[in-house]
Amino acid sequence: MSQFYSCAITSQRPTRFKFKYQEYMTSCKRLKKRLHDVFTELYRRGVRRFYVGGALGVDLWAGEILLEMRRQEEYQELEIVLVYPFPGHDERWDPKSRERLRHLKENCDQFVMGSKIVGAQGYRERTAYMVEHADCLVAVCDDETKGSSGVELAVKLAEQQKLSIVQICPRTGIVKRNYIG
Repeated sequence: MSQFYSCAITSQRPTRFKFKYQEYMTSCKRLKKRLHDVFTELYRRGVRRFYVGGALGVDLWAGEILLEMRRQEEYQELEIVLVYPFPGHDERWDPKSRERLRHLKENCDQFVMGSKIVGAQGYRERTAYMVEHADCLVAVCDDETKGSSGVELAVKLAEQQKLSIVQICPRTGIVKRNYIG
């Protein structure tokens, strides 16, 4: 059984998902359950540090799931590293989402500013930072990762580094595992 120590989490923007940002929908609840199950499996494989990207949607949901797991006795060693893409990336968010991110930031183990550059390059640098520090990658995306998305960049970097990749399809909930080593 492979041993991993750290994991980066990446996702397509939920605007591409059928359920968008609507967390009450069954397909979103299923995605969150898959994330929890994958995090539990990775923890059993030795992952203790999880890099979360600080964006709306899956990044925020993953961070909240990990915070909840850490409250349980069996996950006490779990560490959450919150990696913002750049200062002020959440300025246009609604107040509730900003509050959720603030709560995650206050309760994570480490906070990192991935880039000083505002915009697309800042997001790319944040993604590269997370993958460079990880032993495996969890990617929430459909099979159509074409285009210049952050997920495509993360998967490409992970493949170059020969990292294990777990892909969760938001449409079907299917989990594909590609464990290396």
